[in-house]
Amino acid sequence: MSTPPDGLLTLSDTSSDPLYRQIYDRFRSAIAEGALKPGDRIPSARALAKDIGVARGTIEVAYSLLAAEGYIQSRGQAGTVVTPGLQPQTPLAPPSVQKPDEKQDGSWIRPAALLPFQMGLPALDVFPRKIWARLGARHLRAQQAADLSYPAPNGLLSLRTATAAYLQVARGIQCTPAQVFITSGYNNTMQLILQALFKPGDAVWMEEPGYPPTRALLGQAGMQAVPVPVDADGMVVDAGMTAEPRARGAVVTPAHQSPLCLSLSLPRRQALLDWADRSNAWIIEDDYDGEYRYVGRPLPALKSLDRQGRVLYAGTFSKVLFPGLRLAYLVVPEEQVPRFERLCLLLAGGAPALIQGILASFINEGHFGRHIQRMRRLYSERRETTAAGLSAVLGEHLHIEPQPGGMHLVARMRGHQTDRALAARMLSHGMYAHALSHWYQGPESQSGLLMSFTNIGSAEQAEQLARRIQALA
Repeated sequence: MSTPPDGLLTLSDTSSDPLYRQIYDRFRSAIAEGALKPGDRIPSARALAKDIGVARGTIEVAYSLLAAEGYIQSRGQAGTVVTPGLQPQTPLAPPSVQKPDEKQDGSWIRPAALLPFQMGLPALDVFPRKIWARLGARHLRAQQAADLSYPAPNGLLSLRTATAAYLQVARGIQCTPAQVFITSGYNNTMQLILQALFKPGDAVWMEEPGYPPTRALLGQAGMQAVPVPVDADGMVVDAGMTAEPRARGAVVTPAHQSPLCLSLSLPRRQALLDWADRSNAWIIEDDYDGEYRYVGRPLPALKSLDRQGRVLYAGTFSKVLFPGLRLAYLVVPEEQVPRFERLCLLLAGGAPALIQGILASFINEGHFGRHIQRMRRLYSERRETTAAGLSAVLGEHLHIEPQPGGMHLVARMRGHQTDRALAARMLSHGMYAHALSHWYQGPESQSGLLMSFTNIGSAEQAEQLARRIQALA
């Protein structure tokens, strides 16, 4: 194994560059200058992390960037080497990965390795992989020539049927399989809705604070995202009508407001539906984790109250099962089915039929329902232990807000610490949190950290991580 260049072992605590970026730059320079030659073996992430005293996840992020650009290659048990045949050259411009700072906290970078507190990830350690593999093998063996053709643009009928049946029981939504459209994720769902029902220049209400990618999607489509404040009862509908009475739609997260995890009250739900009916507007209900409520039973979906066909219901399998699945679904009003069918045919999308078929069997054979029940119990436990572990160490710096459900904690900042600066430092030290202030569109933002508990296994682990955060505060 080649000895790392001396400069690699001395990282700067005062540099504005995060640690993973410093490691990446040092390896890149060593390769370009010939200090590390093609074929040289480099230290494992575990060994290098121990040598220089940083988290293993930090090394893995740096290595993943080097591998993506072709500088290094993994050879399994034989280790990782500088790519054979690589010619030393002057380093090119930095890679297109935005480094985190106080204006951009790095929250939307998707690290190559699973980092503690990472948002948007279910408990990957307990997914029933053996059951999934068995169903996958069965579907592969049963494949016919016709199954290798293009998938149905609106989704496999068996999956749409299974989804409609599940929604009727679990979320109180009465719909037919024809109303269900299978998509490749939330962004794909939103793009489909915006192209089908809206036009550039339309104003759309959005919760304040609210999911930043939604703002980006509306802006990309040439639409105006109108921030509407939320309070303890959810979106303040009267404030929306004052801010933009001619809005053509509203994007809401009624079950667990994203990111504050508040629930939209029944009077507000009725007021929102009345507004949409009177204004001939559309409501996009993003029910990204409605299954996970730990105080009482899960609330019925807003769509279950829709009698005028104004609500489009967006759900996801990826956040419930595993993100690599890349499957979500959309339920549209019955009279809008032909329009969405034509658009799906035009866009010629569609997830692989094999994966859709496996998921349909997973649902129909009861594995999906059992998994949801198991995760509800597990997340309730992990939520409590993570909150307790963080509070025991960081109680003077953070206040964990009590919440009825969801897949993350809201930790309010005490004192003068800024959430974006702390989130950036956490990322550079192998941890991952969203800065709450980044979720606000207007100037009246609040400071806090959004931290997932789904992959935190114990209070001891939470306390260990909390001590690492304490050292950064």
